Amino acid sequence: MSPRDRWYQDAIIYCLDVETFRDGNGDGTGDFRGLSQKLDYLDALGVTCLWLLPFYPSPNRDNGYDVMDYYGVDPRLGSLGDFVEFAHRARERGLRLIVDLVVNHTSDQHPWFQSARSSKDSPYRDFYLWRDEKPADADEGIIFPGVQDSTWTYDRKAKAYYYHKFYKHQPDLNIANPAVRAEIERIMGFWLELGVSGFRVDAATHLISLEWNERVAGETNPYDYLRDFRAFLSWRRGDAILLAEANVPPRKALDYFGDGTKLHVLFNFALNQKLFLALARQRKTALVEGLTDAPEIPSAAQWATFLRNHDELTLAQLTAAQQQEVFSAFAPEESMRLYDRGIRRRLPPMLADARRVRMAYSLLLSLPGTPVLRYGEEIGMGDDLSLPERTSVRTPMQWNAEKGAGFSAAPPEAFVRPLITEGPYAAARVNVAAQQGQPDSLLSWMKQAIRQRKSLQVFGRGHWQIVDSGHDAVFAHACHYNDDVAIAVHHLADSTAEASLDLSPWPDRQPVRCLGTEGVGVDAEVEAGRLPLALGPYAFCWFRLEPR
Repeated sequence: MSPRDRWYQDAIIYCLDVETFRDGNGDGTGDFRGLSQKLDYLDALGVTCLWLLPFYPSPNRDNGYDVMDYYGVDPRLGSLGDFVEFAHRARERGLRLIVDLVVNHTSDQHPWFQSARSSKDSPYRDFYLWRDEKPADADEGIIFPGVQDSTWTYDRKAKAYYYHKFYKHQPDLNIANPAVRAEIERIMGFWLELGVSGFRVDAATHLISLEWNERVAGETNPYDYLRDFRAFLSWRRGDAILLAEANVPPRKALDYFGDGTKLHVLFNFALNQKLFLALARQRKTALVEGLTDAPEIPSAAQWATFLRNHDELTLAQLTAAQQQEVFSAFAPEESMRLYDRGIRRRLPPMLADARRVRMAYSLLLSLPGTPVLRYGEEIGMGDDLSLPERTSVRTPMQWNAEKGAGFSAAPPEAFVRPLITEGPYAAARVNVAAQQGQPDSLLSWMKQAIRQRKSLQVFGRGHWQIVDSGHDAVFAHACHYNDDVAIAVHHLADSTAEASLDLSPWPDRQPVRCLGTEGVGVDAEVEAGRLPLALGPYAFCWFRLEPR
């Protein structure tokens, strides 16, 4: 793969849900026409790639992840023509598109499943996993405790049990079936022809499941199917990528990356969870562990870093005691937690302090890997805990302080999801219009930080190392790529700190500030290879090391 095709290593990815971003026809639901109207805003923000959550026809019992047609657009969101026009306009602005590839399961309303349950002779029967008797372990491996009670459900029409790792209205596809694999390739090929630059592979860990081994006895390592995925993608479009959701321990990552011929990018869930543990403790040790525990990955592979996403903040890889530390710090009330393992809040309400929020986003943008932002993060949107489960963090985008927050001209009761109208994160207080043109706003700072991140290719492509700061709460790391070196310093605590950075590995270079908290400079003299820094609460600073 050529360096030019590795665009994803320099990308700033912005995740959005079409139905909650902007309504273009006034019916209360976001759509592709409304999204097209906001492309100039996204371009000005500085992001380089848009990741669209599922927009396919769906009963919408799981935010669109229950797909009933992989080759269309939900009529609420527009037509296939509207998608093509949107993709064209995005491409004109240099914005790439990634779409969700939801092929672990379908909706139970999908024609495949309806045919499969109708007869054992259906050509789609083997598209799914069936048992005549309910397996003894059907109550194990529940993904949604308290909401889901089994992974096998009896279908009266089929007169058999079908497997579903998630909700019972989402039957799992039988990936071991060559016909299913061929269909997945057709789905990928279809959207590639319409201009997308890749796919975010939903539930990647469950594509490689025990059912594979049960169905394909003696076949090679099931992870090799990911190589088939990659080969088809590269054959159709050489610079297209696969970004996978796989909440796996660091040692398992290489099963997904392989030798550089499987997945391109993997969300770094392990680092994300250690980062929040470090924020809760206000100490850097867990964050350092999150980085150093990760294996060396192929040069063409990449981690995707993130703070929050459209699901709960999962803490599944932390110990029970560590989970309680994070819960105590950021979700002290039971209503803020979900599925016994996660937090259903957005970042600003969790961190509460504006200085801490900016420090956290500075961390995200400077950590090794490709940063992924979620819509509304650039203005500090909050959550609505009165909404059920994950919908608390899936409220409409807040564009202005008017009645419909600039999201829609429809009556608020017709909105696809309620606006946040009360409290410190209400749309009247937190919105794009109020922050545009204000130099001290979070939006203005995010634009500046993204601009600096794009100028520092070293953070996306470089090799990293921990820099000794001499302080437990001050995390510092360096990245170097070719002849470029950059260092980022982050104070995780709400106190002041006197730090001293070890710059002895670069005796012939001097620090030049790029971004940071007001008052944190690098003007002090380097003495005996160390640079003294005085840091206030949640202070941070990025700087280049330039040749003297």
